[in-house]
Amino acid sequence: MKAKKRKPYKTISFKLSWRQYKSLTNFCKHRNTTPVKLIKKNMAKYINSYSDESTIVDYVTPNQIDLF
Repeated sequence: MKAKKRKPYKTISFKLSWRQYKSLTNFCKHRNTTPVKLIKKNMAKYINSYSDESTIVDYVTPNQIDLF
């Protein structure tokens, strides 16, 4: 018996107001695209560069160190 193969994708959900949804669908209709493609394209620059890093180091300015 074969083991069940895991899906390589994860689901993310969020809520939009009715006005935001209407604006999104109108924009996508005007640009001949889908809401999913639009969201993925706009998120790509933020998520593609961090796929291989295990930890992200936050940058601390010198002014923040002086507070403590």
